[in-house]
Amino acid sequence: MRLRMLLLALFGLVEGFVSPIDVVRGVSRRPVRVVPKASFETKAFEKEVIQLAGTTEEIVRGGRDLFDRLPKAFEGIEKIGVIGWGSQAPAQAQNLKESLEGTSIQVKIGLRRDSTSWSSAESVGFTEEDGGLGEMFETIKESDLVILLISDAAQAKLYKEIFQAMKPGATLGLSHGFLLGHLDSIGEKFPDDINVILVAPKGMGPSVRRLYEQGKSVNGAGINSSFGIHQDKTGKATDIALGWGIAIGSPFMFETTLTDEYKSDIYGERGILLGGVHGMVEALFRRYLAQSGDAASAFRRSCESITGAIAPAISKKGIKQLYQDLDDQAKNEFRTAYAASYLPSKEILQEIYDEVASGNEIRSVIMHGDRLEKYPIGKIDGTYTWTIGESVRDQRDDSQTPEIDGFTAGVYVAMMMAQIDVLQEARHSYTEIVNESVIEAVDSLCPYMHYKGVAFMVDNCSRTARLGARKWAPRFDYLIEQLAFTAIDSGATLDESLIDDFLNNPVHDAVAVCAELRPPVDISCEAPSTVKEKVIA
Repeated sequence: MRLRMLLLALFGLVEGFVSPIDVVRGVSRRPVRVVPKASFETKAFEKEVIQLAGTTEEIVRGGRDLFDRLPKAFEGIEKIGVIGWGSQAPAQAQNLKESLEGTSIQVKIGLRRDSTSWSSAESVGFTEEDGGLGEMFETIKESDLVILLISDAAQAKLYKEIFQAMKPGATLGLSHGFLLGHLDSIGEKFPDDINVILVAPKGMGPSVRRLYEQGKSVNGAGINSSFGIHQDKTGKATDIALGWGIAIGSPFMFETTLTDEYKSDIYGERGILLGGVHGMVEALFRRYLAQSGDAASAFRRSCESITGAIAPAISKKGIKQLYQDLDDQAKNEFRTAYAASYLPSKEILQEIYDEVASGNEIRSVIMHGDRLEKYPIGKIDGTYTWTIGESVRDQRDDSQTPEIDGFTAGVYVAMMMAQIDVLQEARHSYTEIVNESVIEAVDSLCPYMHYKGVAFMVDNCSRTARLGARKWAPRFDYLIEQLAFTAIDSGATLDESLIDDFLNNPVHDAVAVCAELRPPVDISCEAPSTVKEKVIA
């Protein structure tokens, strides 16, 4: 009886009934006022004011025509040490080196002497002989800007030695706010005598490199980045951060805080970006397979529809226009799927956000790092879903665009909008909301899943992202099937207000503005590149 009441409540059929999901999540359909960030100052670049859904934000556009301003932005910096060689470091180091060509600023990789990545760094031109490669802590001691790109768990273990090695007045650069979250949780702080800045590309490292390479003939293309200034000891931190972001190829940069960044980023990758879409495809595939018995068709309707049709449509036209372009039958399928999937998705997403904000998810990542030697990260594409996907890709005719399945679109957009709404309710800026929930999903990550499957997408991200995706994907899979699909199959009536909320959500205006800032280049996973994507055998 209680399950039936919950399913009816999901569709608004019981007047005055508040579901347990609503109690935990605090559902509100009133518009949430997103708080814009305070103004920042730059001497090296021009700011631009944009209007997003009734809020005002400031951004800085990138472009290769700004590379001649990098020496001014990096004034006083002679050596940039890029520490690590994971997802982000190969891309950022190579982009920085090429963007600074012809200047006196050196880019040097810092690794452990016994690192298996030493030869990989050498293979793309960073050598000990020319001063471009060295031991990790020696590199930190020498560098004026230390870009720390080792894993989050390693940062949590080594931060004391790293801080001790840095020279006074140097700048610590992070591409993730995770370390701040860890320090806050244990009552510690960054040293007072350094700058602490953030430049966080809104995409996996390989996509940062590929789009930089592919944008060389069009004044640049790349992955948008957020930037944040946590400490400004020298008074130059903002320009250093902006110079760093422009040098790695960011089409535009928007301001955040390290706290907002780690909350939105760790949350987002566990949701629609990685974990959520993985769980969703598994659930959809099984449903379609049970309905038709045709495994190839089930994969095309679930995964291929998302990666090959839905994501590209959102990238070019926006979320709302995707729905409006559907025919009447597909719209009806979309509405049914959306109304059933929104609340189950939001229940998990709110839990994830709360886990991240409380520090629990950060502690989970660190503890998992302690177990990695005994329990290494395993494959995630061995199920029937993904083995069928291999054969579907082998038979794919790239001259034909996959069709948008209305039902699949409804489930996907419901999760995307639920993720957006959680961030709106937590008062993140619209630039952060759109980049963490929409742009990164459709422009950076889905193309990788379309090219070679879910593992190729997930496992070329950071270790924190990979662990989170594996942890939360099964939860999305379970609840979508147990709550959303069960509600549909029981014949519950559509709650039209959920669709009205979707169509009237202010985020659509913000998505449209951000789309206008999009570079004219789609990422190609097949184009020649110096980046070497990871494949777990």
